[in-house]
Amino acid sequence: MARLSQELIDQVRQSVDIADVISQDVQLQRQGKNLVGHCPFHEDNTPSFSVSEQKQFFYCFSCHRSGSVFDFLMELHHLSFPQAVEQVAKLGSVALPNDFQAGAEPRTEPVPDSQQGRLIKLHQTTMRLYHHILMNTPAGEPARRYLQKRGLTQELIDQFNLGYAPKEEVLKAVLEKEGHDYQLLRRSGLFTEDQAGSLHDRFHDRVMFPLKDGQGRPVAFSGRLLQKNADAPKYLNSPETPIFNKRRLIFNFDLAKKAARENGKLLLFEGYMDVISAYGAGVHNGIASMGTSLTDEQLAMIVKTTAQLNICYDGDAPGQNAIERALKLIEASAVANQLKIRVVQLPTGQDPDEYIQQNGGVKFRDYLKNTEETPTAFRLRYLRQGLNLSNQAELLSYLNAAIGVIAKVSDPVARDLYVQELAREFQVNPQNLQQQLTTQLQKQPAPLPSTAPPTSQWSGNPPAAPKRQSFNGSFKRTAYKQKRQAKVRPAPQAVTLTAAEQQSLALDQTERAERLLLTAVLHDYGTRAQLKSMPDFAFVHDQYQELYQQALNYFTEHDEYDLASFLDYVDDSALKTTLTQLDGLHAEEAVSPAAIDDCLRIIMQKTPLTQKIAQVKLALQEAKARSDHELITQLTIELIQLYRQQQRLKTEETS
Repeated sequence: MARLSQELIDQVRQSVDIADVISQDVQLQRQGKNLVGHCPFHEDNTPSFSVSEQKQFFYCFSCHRSGSVFDFLMELHHLSFPQAVEQVAKLGSVALPNDFQAGAEPRTEPVPDSQQGRLIKLHQTTMRLYHHILMNTPAGEPARRYLQKRGLTQELIDQFNLGYAPKEEVLKAVLEKEGHDYQLLRRSGLFTEDQAGSLHDRFHDRVMFPLKDGQGRPVAFSGRLLQKNADAPKYLNSPETPIFNKRRLIFNFDLAKKAARENGKLLLFEGYMDVISAYGAGVHNGIASMGTSLTDEQLAMIVKTTAQLNICYDGDAPGQNAIERALKLIEASAVANQLKIRVVQLPTGQDPDEYIQQNGGVKFRDYLKNTEETPTAFRLRYLRQGLNLSNQAELLSYLNAAIGVIAKVSDPVARDLYVQELAREFQVNPQNLQQQLTTQLQKQPAPLPSTAPPTSQWSGNPPAAPKRQSFNGSFKRTAYKQKRQAKVRPAPQAVTLTAAEQQSLALDQTERAERLLLTAVLHDYGTRAQLKSMPDFAFVHDQYQELYQQALNYFTEHDEYDLASFLDYVDDSALKTTLTQLDGLHAEEAVSPAAIDDCLRIIMQKTPLTQKIAQVKLALQEAKARSDHELITQLTIELIQLYRQQQRLKTEETS
């Protein structure tokens, strides 16, 4: 079996963002410069799990687990180090040696040399070709004009790698010239096959939208007709292939999930153009399903990423019907209790793309922020479609249906507020409506989880829903994990240290000196050289001495210090915790030469004393064993003097 070099391990670790990997199991939310969430390693009622994107490591302030992306996978999914490296290599599309065997773990992601890996490369080539045709050829001119007319800038076209499939057969010729295997082309979904077995380009005269997986790799395409054709569908998607399953793919999910960590929500739009236009308007957390209703697999992806999903469909009647279908699907799903759902209803007759073109990005962002409403509020308005509420019979029918909707809300305060809103709007005695509601409640089974009431009319900013648990995908959890996931969590708050944790981090003068000096060792070549020239030097505490020795070995293979890399280099979990705490205390700031000298004086003054005490105590035990009373007296006096000297140093430290 091939042994991986440290250089390749570093390449694998740097091929992914640790936040992307951890967010597959833990819902993360931005707090300051780090991301925080509930720790997956222990019962965590308040978010104590922190992830640094800048330094690519995680740390829990409660259980003190810490490490790199490899450590996270090893700890949570019980993988060996080679298995964790292989798992990250799959996510980052880094090729490992052919004879490398990490273990018997099943492959869940494509690797570059597999069929799936080759198919992804094929789609990357196709994406670049279509983009080139769009931007740099006369054939792409009509498609460029169409996209510009839709308000898409050069930056947006490049961001989403949009392209154009010309009327002529070009893709097959290009890929065959590059030497791609015929069977691979057949399986790619990029071609159709005639009765003779010949392949033909699937897409012709279409604006091409690459469909990317969660890591941003193209796995399929959706092509929009440029010219109307009654015999062809307006949108044509790739068929399902070994790398594309439309139930498990969400448009723009690779970019939106990063934005969702910043603002805590995803926005569900109806179409690709809505998502792209919203992105150009500064709304980066927009997603779209694959032209079908939301699937359980897509909802599982969403709930692993965020606690809130806003549905923003078109403002016309079909758009409202689509919202109602989406709400019913979500409420019937296994993740219903883990998502806070809000509806953003656009003005009648407009979709997000049209609204942005008419009003601009600033107004669109304000509209999304200020017009959120609960599903209950949406349904109370949805029920009015096609009704003449000035007609008494239709009004009574509406009020009866509205009470039925309100009865499904579990929170009695929310129900009362909705009833009061109805009574005010239609000038009805609220007691009569309340009596009707009571009758409804007695007839129906236990109510569904509450949707918070609006603060005014049918919209507003209701209180935040409970924080969902972290959601595990392809790995089985223990019964304890499953029980923990069923609980309702509060929304993440800023992570603060408890008094006990602060006390545990309180350091005496010697340990402060050791931490400062060790930090200088890690970040400054001159300090390392200075200490290496002092053969009698040693840290007082074992953990710092061990980290110092490992650091010297680490720098024989690395020119510069990288925390995530060094965490992989260190084997002991306690040392990882010490190293992470040291970094978390911002001790990496520049240390002056004078401070280095002070640290050395403190450490070297205390270290010989500690060693001397140990030597005298050992000699005293031997003297007692030989019953050498004269030596016992002499050593006892010496030990007392050493203890007094040690106490003086402690007193000086306290002062």
